[in-house]
Amino acid sequence: MIRFGNINGLPKACLQFVPCGALSLSLSKSKILLLSSSIKLRMASTVCNKSTATEDPGTAFSLLLSCPSGLPPSRVSVDFGRSFDRIPHPDATLESSIKEIWDQRLEKNPSLYNGTKFRYGGFSLSDSSTVRTDCSICLHLGLTDYRTFVGTNLNPLWEKFLVSSEDDTVKCQHMANPLGNAAIVETSDKKILVLQRSHNVGEFPGYYVFPGGHSEPQVIGISSHLTNTDSSGSAALNEVVSKEMFDGIIREVVEEIGVPADSLTETIFIGVSQRVMNVRPTAFFFVRCNLDSTKIHGLYSKAQDGYESTHLFSVSMEELERMTLRMPGCHCGGHALYKLMKTHKQ
Repeated sequence: MIRFGNINGLPKACLQFVPCGALSLSLSKSKILLLSSSIKLRMASTVCNKSTATEDPGTAFSLLLSCPSGLPPSRVSVDFGRSFDRIPHPDATLESSIKEIWDQRLEKNPSLYNGTKFRYGGFSLSDSSTVRTDCSICLHLGLTDYRTFVGTNLNPLWEKFLVSSEDDTVKCQHMANPLGNAAIVETSDKKILVLQRSHNVGEFPGYYVFPGGHSEPQVIGISSHLTNTDSSGSAALNEVVSKEMFDGIIREVVEEIGVPADSLTETIFIGVSQRVMNVRPTAFFFVRCNLDSTKIHGLYSKAQDGYESTHLFSVSMEELERMTLRMPGCHCGGHALYKLMKTHKQ
C-alpha cells in the first residue's frame, strides 16, 4: 500500500514497520538512486515505528542511507576533514549552554571522560576522482567530542540547535552528531544477537540494542585535525579512517559479546540510521559469526563487564520484531536496514 505523509510539516519519504510485519512504504523518486541492479542508496527517508512512537518517541528513526545489497570495505571510503566538523550556533546563549550542561554532568559524575569521536557529516557517491575507484559510497567525517554531544544532542533544548532544512547535513550542522556503530550479528544457527542495556547507563537503560559503540579516532592516533585548514582529501589519512570504520565494529562486537574476532566473517556496511529524538546517527553493519548461539552465550557470560549490558539474547526474526518495541530509535533503524537487506537478497 502506497501512502504519502507529512512529518513535522515537511514532506518526507516514510517507511513504517508495524509488529504484525505489514509494510507501508512511501518513497519520493528523488530520494532513491539506483546505481546497479544490486545496489540502492536510499537517502533521508523518515521512518517511524507507528505502534510505539506516540507512546515512546525515543523509538522513532530516520534512514539517512540504506545499502540493502551490503557494501564490503573495498566499496566504502571516507573523506575526513575539518569541513565536516560542527558549526557553532550563532546564538551565543545557546552555544554557552553546552559548557553549562557539561559542567553540571561533570559535577554529578567526575569520572566522565571527554573523548574524541568521528562526526557524521553526510555522504556522497564515489566516482573516478575518489581515492579508490571501486568504491560506491564515501562517508563524510569530521571530529567532535563527548562534551559537545552532551551539550547539543542531549541538551534539553536540542531542537533549538536544528536548522529548518530537508538536507540533513544542513539541518544538523550545529549538532555534535558523533557517528555511532552497531552490528546485526547472525549466528551459525541463524539467530540474531541482541543485548539488553543495564540500568547503569545514562541513555535508554533496560532497552534492547545491537552490539556496538563508536569507532575511536584515538585508536588510529587522531586527537585533532593536522592543520588549521581543511585536511579533507588526504588519501593516506582517509584510508586509515575508512579501515577504522570496519575494524571498530569488529572490536565492539568482540568486547561486548565475547566472541573471538576470527569467528566473525563477511562484515558489510548496510547503512546509516538516525534517532529522531536527539538526531543521533549510527552506522550499521551486518556480520556473520561461525559459532552457534549456545556457544556464544557461554562466551558472553565470561566476557561481559556488567556495566553496559546485563543480558544477551539470540532471537529469531519474529522475536526481533517484537523487541523493536523497546529499542532506541537508531537501533530500530538498524532493524529496518536489516529487513531491507533480507528482502533484497530474497
